[in-house]
Amino acid sequence: MRTRVLIPDFGMGNLHSVERSLSRMNVNPVISTDPAEIAKADKIILPGVGHFERAMQNLSTLGMINELNEFVLEKKKPILGICLGMQLMAKSSEEGNVAGLGWIDAVVVKFNVRNNLKFKIPHIGWNNVIKVSENILYKNIPDNAEFYFIHSYHLIATDNTDILSNTIYESKFPSAIAKENIFGVQFHPEKSHQQGNTLLENFMNC
Repeated sequence: MRTRVLIPDFGMGNLHSVERSLSRMNVNPVISTDPAEIAKADKIILPGVGHFERAMQNLSTLGMINELNEFVLEKKKPILGICLGMQLMAKSSEEGNVAGLGWIDAVVVKFNVRNNLKFKIPHIGWNNVIKVSENILYKNIPDNAEFYFIHSYHLIATDNTDILSNTIYESKFPSAIAKENIFGVQFHPEKSHQQGNTLLENFMNC
């Protein structure tokens, strides 16, 4: 039986690009707004593009937060957050006045660049990821591999052992995190060609 991968539709994600990437693998991707689908999933990919506060409000309105907490914290099943999806795993964000999911001891802050002629916000385009710890998520991906980014906010993690890789955009920020069954990437693997496909395949093997 193929792995059932849920892509929750909470109105904030680049869902179909993720679905297309997964469809090339031996998995069954499901896009749904129904919180009951969470319990049926083997794995979840939580994508997201847009505003942190609105995303949390949408998850709450759809009744997904309790189901996600049970899936992640109690059942300990694998979840991968992409871009805003990773940021939602933090305790809070400067982008809005609501708490995040709180799965990672981290906060989300806006880029504060000094050289705003060279370093435009949002950070858009290809950039390197510098691995700081070994994890299945980066299996067969070389250090300093390039991935595609588009974001104005980034994570600050309290516990450095949660950080898998950093990226430098004037200053250093975490570009991937992992804590037990919880994985997150600030970049978009679904837009990152072969390296991104490898990362998604690695997640399927978690």
